[in-house]
Amino acid sequence: MFIQTEATPNPEVLKFLPGREVMGEGTRDFREPAEAEASALAADLFAIEGVIRVFFGSDFLTVGKDAAFDWAHLKAPILAAIMDHFTAGRPLFAGADDQAGGHDAEVYEGDTAQVVAEIKDLLDTRIRPAVAQDGGDILFSKFEPDTGVVWLNMRGACAGCPSSTATLKAGVENMLKHYVPEVTRVEQTLG
Repeated sequence: MFIQTEATPNPEVLKFLPGREVMGEGTRDFREPAEAEASALAADLFAIEGVIRVFFGSDFLTVGKDAAFDWAHLKAPILAAIMDHFTAGRPLFAGADDQAGGHDAEVYEGDTAQVVAEIKDLLDTRIRPAVAQDGGDILFSKFEPDTGVVWLNMRGACAGCPSSTATLKAGVENMLKHYVPEVTRVEQTLG
C-alpha cells in the first residue's frame, strides 16, 4: 500500500491519500480524542503524541498537529497507523456510528427554502470540491433571511488555516453573493 501526502494551506495540517475510499460520502471531523472513540483509525491517530485533530474526507484524511511538534517526527507514525488500519481491513467506524457529516438539516420555509437550496447546491457543486483538494470541507450551518448572512462551518485543513478567512471572504462570499442575490455576507461558525 502506498500512501501519498500533500501539504495543505494550513502548515499545521497534512493531507494523506491512501489510494482508496476513506468515507466515500460525507466527511467526519474529530476535534478531540474523546470524539475519536467512534473510529479505531481516528483513535489510533490521536494516540500519537502531537496529533490534535483528524478529518476524514471521501478519499483522503487530514491530520492536524500541535505547533510544538515537527512533521518530520510525526509523519512516519501517522503513515504506519493509516497503513495498519487499511491493510487489516478494519471498518472506519464501530457499529452504527457511521454518521457522515453534512450540511445542517434545519428546515426552511417558502422563499427562504429556495435560497438555502441554491446556497447548498453552489457549495456542493463548486466550492466543496475545490476545498477538498486542500484537505478540507465547508458545510452550510444556517442562513439568516432578515440579514442575508450565511454561516458556514469550515472543517479539516480549513479549520484554523491562516488563509481560511481569505478563502471565505474572497472566494466563497463573492461566489454566493453573485449567484444568490439574497446573500449579503458569509461568516464562519466557530467550534
